Amino acid sequence: MQNDNTYILGISCFYHDSAAVLLKNGELVAAAQEERFTRKKNDDSFPKNAINFCLSWEGISADCISYVGFYDKPLLKFERIIESFVKSWPGDYNMFVKAVPMWLKDKLGIKNRIKKELGYSGAVYFCEHHMSHAASSFFVSPFNEAAILTVDGVGEWATTSFGLGKGNSIELVKQIDYPDSLGLFYSLFTHYLGFKSNSAEYKVMGLAPYGKPKYAEKLKKLLQIYNDGSFKLNRRYFKSFYSIEKIEKELAEIFGVKRRAPGEPLEQFHKDIAASLQVVTNEVMVKMANFIRKETSMENICLAGGVALNCVANSEILKKCGFKNIFIQPAAGDAGGALGAAYYIWNQVLGNARKFEMRHAFWGPCYSNREIEAFLKSKGTEYQFFSEQDLAEKIAKLIADQNVVGYLSGRMEWGPRALGARSILADPRNKENWQRVNLKIKFRESFRPFAPSVLNEDSLSYFNINNSPYMLFIANVKRDDIPAVTHVDGTARIQTVDSVSNPKYHNLLAEFKKLTGCPVLINTSFNIRGEPIVCSPEDAFNTFIKTDIDFLVLENFLIDKNSVSSKYPFIKPKISHDVD
Repeated sequence: MQNDNTYILGISCFYHDSAAVLLKNGELVAAAQEERFTRKKNDDSFPKNAINFCLSWEGISADCISYVGFYDKPLLKFERIIESFVKSWPGDYNMFVKAVPMWLKDKLGIKNRIKKELGYSGAVYFCEHHMSHAASSFFVSPFNEAAILTVDGVGEWATTSFGLGKGNSIELVKQIDYPDSLGLFYSLFTHYLGFKSNSAEYKVMGLAPYGKPKYAEKLKKLLQIYNDGSFKLNRRYFKSFYSIEKIEKELAEIFGVKRRAPGEPLEQFHKDIAASLQVVTNEVMVKMANFIRKETSMENICLAGGVALNCVANSEILKKCGFKNIFIQPAAGDAGGALGAAYYIWNQVLGNARKFEMRHAFWGPCYSNREIEAFLKSKGTEYQFFSEQDLAEKIAKLIADQNVVGYLSGRMEWGPRALGARSILADPRNKENWQRVNLKIKFRESFRPFAPSVLNEDSLSYFNINNSPYMLFIANVKRDDIPAVTHVDGTARIQTVDSVSNPKYHNLLAEFKKLTGCPVLINTSFNIRGEPIVCSPEDAFNTFIKTDIDFLVLENFLIDKNSVSSKYPFIKPKISHDVD
């Protein structure tokens, strides 16, 4: 097929949060995580559905692809795994027996797998993991030059890297190697607290304000922190992270409390551990950022890696480290590696000038009113159709009347946060909505906070920061009239909404303000506990009928729960603690 365009497909998979992105002549055109299509949370499988979406969005086939980028170097990672097993032998024997066949079967053959799955015969580039993270942030940032800090669990060897970005080039200057890992350290304690590691770290962050950091000094005996922010794990306990049960027993001896099993009550001890862990994480991140600021004199910094999804640590850097500007793209974790691998090829390998800046997060599928009407008719469901303005006014009135609304509008968000395309919305002025949405709709722990969406132009009237479009910073709440989104420590993880990036959602917030005087809504992800955020109208409808959501918006269609309750009686779904 004749093709005058340069298409680059970026892929991440086989660890967690598999994803695919597609660039056209250096512009991002599509991006999505595999979990949204398979409905398996944090799906790590080869992202064939996400790839198919990206290609179909652009209306091309695989033979139009110029280059494929993969987000890490499997051979280098396999070297680290084998060396780690040798050093910890025979303690990790059982894990070795499980891991090596999987590597030999799937991960080392990824190049052939890509070519076979796609029917693709072109070049495949392998980008080092932390370079993928760095590229995912800097190359789509608004900065011509910036310092770069990437922090996660582990890539090939690196767990942390510091670099510089200038124009279309990135140089990684320093790194910290496995097993010294802040991300794995945080994930280990996520597991110890009874949550799923590499998935539920955000719960630990939300739990922390309920505790006191009384164990911070004890944690620092496990993680030695130096003045430049570098750190070293105590090798007595952390020879490797493969024998999780052994480390779990060590922690039980250190703290005198065994690991909390999923679903067991949260005691004050667990809250204090979470608070202590967050304080130590903040200290490491701030020291590293301060060191980078001193070394580079840069006014801008780009963050990436799973730890860059920690809103509290990000906000500490914003407050304490002297950078004028911080940029974090919305899929900062491993999914974002697909984005970085693609831009590494476009900018650094091919030497093209930068031409794209990420100004919004809406890069996934969307659905036409015709498709949605056909779906609703197939369900035999009553519905109403509204013009966009009438719908905004109607939804604002429903929310003000204390209804909870499931909202699907436009292209799905890129990254783990719902940002007004696949959201559950409610009135933040009513504190009861906090528990109602947590317990009867999300079926999740009662301590979990909700994020507010706020009109960008009104954000400083309610919070002490603005320009937080991706929910990656926390802010102090200035007023007492939005209790449902005010966390126990007086903060909120805010999303600012402008009229350019999401005009329909901005208009809805404006209508709610016009009706109530309040420019803020509760915005939580449209899913129930243990499931990915909804993608399609069918996903949204299935979640709607399984919860206490009152109304469902599918683009310009509105469905009242009362009109479907006789045909689809509400049955509370069974939630497995093992997947949350």
